[in-house]
Amino acid sequence: MLLMQKFSRNGGNSLGLMVLLFLLVLLSSACQPTQPAQQAQPALLCTPSWYLQVDKIISSGDGQGHGPDVGSDEWMSVVEFKLGIRGKQGIPARGSEKWCAYIDEILSQ
Repeated sequence: MLLMQKFSRNGGNSLGLMVLLFLLVLLSSACQPTQPAQQAQPALLCTPSWYLQVDKIISSGDGQGHGPDVGSDEWMSVVEFKLGIRGKQGIPARGSEKWCAYIDEILSQ
């Protein structure tokens, strides 16, 4: 505000004032905090991006690049094993929307 008052007292024109306002708006938006990566929009269930998010949490591989293909039935079996739920009653069929929602709920706890 002080810059605008000084600018207008010195006989600045409206174009200069608009440029100054534009720069102030630009600077204020650049200073807004951004959301951390963890708070990004969650992936839709049963999509390749959701499978990758789950794999980051579960880590189905052996750390040397070996492991089941992410999203495959074998991978889903590993996910169930690592969560301690493989073979339990009431688990929805692997690959179904209900299975993905079930896994997502467990990981959200």
